[in-house]
Amino acid sequence: MISIYKRKEENHIKRLTGEAFGLVLLIMLLILFLFSEEIAADRFIPHIAVDTGIIFLSIILEAIPFVILGVFVSSLIQVYISEERLKNLIPSRPIAAIIPAALLGALLPICECAIIPVVRRLISKGMPVHIGMVLLMTAPVLNPITALSTYYAFRPDLSVLYGRLGITFLCSIIIGLLIFLRYRYTSPLKVQLQPHIHQKVDSSRVLKVCYHTTQEFFDMGRYLIMGALAAGLFQTMVNRDLLNSLGQNTLLAPVLMMALAFLLSLCSEADAFVAATFSQSFTTGSIVAFLVYGPAIDFKNMLMMLAYFRFTFVMFFFTSVTLVIYGTIILLQ
Repeated sequence: MISIYKRKEENHIKRLTGEAFGLVLLIMLLILFLFSEEIAADRFIPHIAVDTGIIFLSIILEAIPFVILGVFVSSLIQVYISEERLKNLIPSRPIAAIIPAALLGALLPICECAIIPVVRRLISKGMPVHIGMVLLMTAPVLNPITALSTYYAFRPDLSVLYGRLGITFLCSIIIGLLIFLRYRYTSPLKVQLQPHIHQKVDSSRVLKVCYHTTQEFFDMGRYLIMGALAAGLFQTMVNRDLLNSLGQNTLLAPVLMMALAFLLSLCSEADAFVAATFSQSFTTGSIVAFLVYGPAIDFKNMLMMLAYFRFTFVMFFFTSVTLVIYGTIILLQ
């Protein structure tokens, strides 16, 4: 009993710390937005800091509307659509269900971090593992909100949008087949979930939607802020000639952008705005690799998957996704 209260107190402290950190970041963002001209004119502030701030602010302002829209729709799905209903939409035949599962991902505007618990729950209720992983790959990318944000970020060149959607769809089918062959008869879950017990909740569904929306927004927002800051620093601090030489290498550029996507751990509904800042230095194929790889597997996703799935399965998924996406990009670019 004491340990339960202690755990609750620790979670409460962590939540307050996270909210305080988010508030500080919000205040800094508002200061940068309101006083950007004065900050830029201050001769005591290094030029590199001003350039970083401009890139950072532009990414944030472009991405926030799509993040808000995405978390709101995601919350609607969380509250109003049951996992049983999603499961019933998938055909029962294992191989035949892969393509419908990939197409179903286009109807689920759920980010990559929000889809993992949903997939874990579906697998625990009997959905084949490979179908769950197909949903995990396609839902964050093929949904209309992510497609709209990618279109908005790259609207002069729609090849990035088409490449992102097409390669994600193709790679998800290949990954699904690989997982089917490897984990057809074994469960990768660490612990089987107990049957869900319905509890009476005083709050209405509208309040639940508002609660999930705010929670997901701040969860995603901190990653967006860190990613935008990292992109700004990367763009201003790395030598431009070196960046251009590496970015135009058809073999090395996709590797660099995939590694960057893994480390930044951006939300799929906002990562296009970060990727767009590299479009002048990196090849189109490497930009697409960034946009396909990040939603499939990144640092925060790997940690979440390790909490739910066995280590060997996560490593198999990580290796398969990396090789399949890189190989597909090299063949098609």
